[in-house]
Amino acid sequence: MTLQWSDQVVWIAVGAGLVMLGLWVVQWRTRDAGVVDVGWAACLGLSACFCALSGAGDPSRRLIIGLMGGIWGFRLALHLLFDRVLRGPEDGRYQMMREKLGPRVQPVFLAFFQAQAVLVVVLSAPFIIAAGDPAPAPALADWLGASIWLVGLVGEAVADAQLQSFKRRPDAKGRVCEVGLWRYSRHPNYFFEWLMWVGYAAVASGAAMGWFAWTAPALILLFVLKVTGIPPTEARALRSRPEAYRRYQQTTSAFIPWFRRSPPRALDREESP
Repeated sequence: MTLQWSDQVVWIAVGAGLVMLGLWVVQWRTRDAGVVDVGWAACLGLSACFCALSGAGDPSRRLIIGLMGGIWGFRLALHLLFDRVLRGPEDGRYQMMREKLGPRVQPVFLAFFQAQAVLVVVLSAPFIIAAGDPAPAPALADWLGASIWLVGLVGEAVADAQLQSFKRRPDAKGRVCEVGLWRYSRHPNYFFEWLMWVGYAAVASGAAMGWFAWTAPALILLFVLKVTGIPPTEARALRSRPEAYRRYQQTTSAFIPWFRRSPPRALDREESP
């Protein structure tokens, strides 16, 4: 089955909208809106596979982009499902929304879930463009994109595993995870996820509309740095363990893994016996 890009957009929009509507009903019954994150990752993984199967481009490139997006989406969805949703409690972001909005929260959640469906459509641009590129593959851009994506996949999986292992330690309560990759970035999982989106865009960059594929990593970066990623995550961390996390902010890069800085002297004096 070969589809035009406009038909692919319609199918992705309808599918993602229905999935998010169903998950909104699920969270209403379970009182855990974290399922939206699982659905977002799974919908994007399915979108990549759908584009690979229905695109009109080179079969090798369709296979590459389908495997890249599918593996990422399903790995992340399973991680979020088993590590957060099934383990509970509900993510702090959604708990705050329930507390703030009270009885008005469900209509807001419905709009929020459907906004995630819209985001799935927008972020599917690299999959649609790459799957429709008829140029012979694999080309240099395909190899480069796949290499960047692989670094991101391994990095995100390692960061997730390190955080999961830290949380299970008996002495973890009230402490900040500073092991492994978390010693060099306060959000290595976000960084490596963004790196994978750079990989998708690189694979699509050789197509006629390849430039548009770069809107996906740009949007991911905007959301991570300014909207739903780092700001609310760090706000919750500062409320739960203010001194430890403030020191962590002073010594550790927020996003890109980098060498640690020495804490300010004022902090050293405050913590000296």
